[in-house]
Amino acid sequence: MVYKDFRFKVAFRVILLGLTMAAFIYCIGSDTLFVTAIIIGAVVIFELLELFNFISNTNRKLTRFLESVKYSDFSSGFAADNRLGQSFKDLNQAFNEVLEAFRKARSEKEEHLQYLHTVVEHVSTGLMSFDEHGKVELMNATAKRFLKVERLRNIEELIADKSRLYKVLFDLPTGKSTLYRSEGDIQLSVHATELILRGKKIKLIAFQNIQPELQKKELEAWQNLTRVLRHEITNSITPIASLTSTMKDILMEDLEKHEDHYTLEDETVEDLQDGLSTISGRSQGLIRFIDAYRDYTSIPLPKMKPIKVAHLLDHISQLMKVEVKRAQINYSCQVNDESLELNMDEELIEQVLINLIKNAIEALEDTEAPTIVLSASTDSSSNIRISVTDNGPGIIREALDQIFIPFYSTKKRGSGIGLSLSRQIMQLHNGSLSVTSEPHVETEFTLTF
Repeated sequence: MVYKDFRFKVAFRVILLGLTMAAFIYCIGSDTLFVTAIIIGAVVIFELLELFNFISNTNRKLTRFLESVKYSDFSSGFAADNRLGQSFKDLNQAFNEVLEAFRKARSEKEEHLQYLHTVVEHVSTGLMSFDEHGKVELMNATAKRFLKVERLRNIEELIADKSRLYKVLFDLPTGKSTLYRSEGDIQLSVHATELILRGKKIKLIAFQNIQPELQKKELEAWQNLTRVLRHEITNSITPIASLTSTMKDILMEDLEKHEDHYTLEDETVEDLQDGLSTISGRSQGLIRFIDAYRDYTSIPLPKMKPIKVAHLLDHISQLMKVEVKRAQINYSCQVNDESLELNMDEELIEQVLINLIKNAIEALEDTEAPTIVLSASTDSSSNIRISVTDNGPGIIREALDQIFIPFYSTKKRGSGIGLSLSRQIMQLHNGSLSVTSEPHVETEFTLTF
């Protein structure tokens, strides 16, 4: 019915209050209706209080709804005053629908957080985060196991027992990685990322145990090295052993004894001389191989100092000028930014670049319009890259994975030590040496710092 409608009740009360106020004013203006004026005034006050209380129900309901949202209390409901009219019923229904939506959203959020928490706790990567004051915000079970700690509230607690770890965590630049050996045989790759959470800087650290992979690669390296050593030594020892046996048979058959001396025919002497010459040659080859192995395993530690990249490349170009000109190669040197500077051992890096350019010169022997480009630039990660590019025959795909193995060579006169030595020098500089090749189009060796 209409009289139950909230808006009608408010309008009825306002009209009634207006009429009562008019009567009160009329009575006050009369000299004989003073008592009636007092009674009507009391009625006006009562009507004002009743109207205020009636309107306050809506305000209290709205306040309770907002407090429920503010404090995430979605357990309450709104239905007790539906009897006040359709307006209140619609309002209660709207409030209940909104609260139900909040309840559902919070439930989904809690389920999602629980899911993420479970994933973080069970991944094989250690995760740890702390703010700029060192307060630890997150540390999963894997990180605790890697770092051998049960609980960590602030990374400054590591200073006493794990000062090296503390220095790694605090000083590691964002976006960079480093290696850290934990207690035991755990070799960790540590990567840092920075993010802003509620206006606060958070440093996220990821720990990855690379020990199993390192052991696998180490085993593969030893197997490759053993295979190469076996191949080279066998190639030298087999002809020596065979010739020694043959020369022994020759002496047994052709050596003639005369009273106080022995004689041999001229042809036999020539055979023996040829055999001894071959043995000498193979022995010298084996010595050169051993010297190459010694050079590979005894690289001096780099003596770092800041060097201008443009100066380095210009010096290399001057050193190789004669050889490039003799081979009639179109040579160019390109530096995108003259201000580029590297902290490195200049002599060792020169050795790497000279070796790469010499390899390129040899590869271009039978190429028409041979070209070599020595260039320096920066990549998208602000790493400095120095490249040696040629347009020679290139490297077949099957050999790309092998050319950095010690003593492996695709050249007839190569020792197979140059590229592996160059990669080792780059590793000592915390850099890398990589290659890309498209046969008969372009081959590029890249030093990345």
